[in-house]
Amino acid sequence: MKKLTKSEKMTFLGLQLLLLIYSLSGIFSKMAAGQPFLSREYVLYYGGVLFILALYALGWQQVIKRLPLITAYASKAVTVIWGVVWGVLVFKEHITVMNVIGAAVIIAGILLVVSEEEK
Repeated sequence: MKKLTKSEKMTFLGLQLLLLIYSLSGIFSKMAAGQPFLSREYVLYYGGVLFILALYALGWQQVIKRLPLITAYASKAVTVIWGVVWGVLVFKEHITVMNVIGAAVIIAGILLVVSEEEK
């Protein structure tokens, strides 16, 4: 099994931070949806979405230069988990057993893909 270099570990951690930031676009989108069309708040929220997506696009290009593509794409599934976290923290939604099972399956899938890729 190939060990990740320090640089690859830092890039992987940067990818996780980038995906956390990317997941924030969902919050801004949902907040914008509750505003009157083209109101100041609506435009600001969607401006936030565009800013986050632009930041994500730039960061994503850097990540795929430095990590194997399969690792980077497998990690994108973690945004589903962030969606659940934001739903609870920001929108006071409830976590169900199915949410927990789904999150566990996603994490297991990421670990399987990354560990198989290293072999």
